[in-house]
Amino acid sequence: MVKKFSTDSNNKQGFSLLELLVVISIMAILVSIGTVAFITVQRTGRDSRRRADLRSMQDAFEQYIADNGTYADCSTMVDYDSGSGALIPAGLPVDPRNSGDYVYNTSDGCDATGYCICALLEGSGGNANEPTGTACDYSSDGEYFCVSQRQ
Repeated sequence: MVKKFSTDSNNKQGFSLLELLVVISIMAILVSIGTVAFITVQRTGRDSRRRADLRSMQDAFEQYIADNGTYADCSTMVDYDSGSGALIPAGLPVDPRNSGDYVYNTSDGCDATGYCICALLEGSGGNANEPTGTACDYSSDGEYFCVSQRQ
């Protein structure tokens, strides 16, 4: 028995151009939503890393003053050997986005009286405005996250 192919319109197979355009449009919308969400998660992750780096530096600097009774400049505190290695063995951390250093307020921080270290956040929710002058500005929320001496 030989099977014959019919040419009537009820026996068409495949998708119409309109159906393909609808599916492609839906896929494009989903990809764009996913991209925006991914970028937001990356920014949040880098900001979390910045906060963790600064808190680690703050802990190391506080360990230094506990051992020595005074603060010193940043490089001295980083290279300081308390018997079990440097307080920050890998050296001062760098910003995860641009591989640059964090902002060290040298006019008031990282000397014998204390320190002020800030990181510029990509998102909001910082604890300081731009660190200028002689101290960290903790007066209002801003784009910077700063830490300073505890003692």
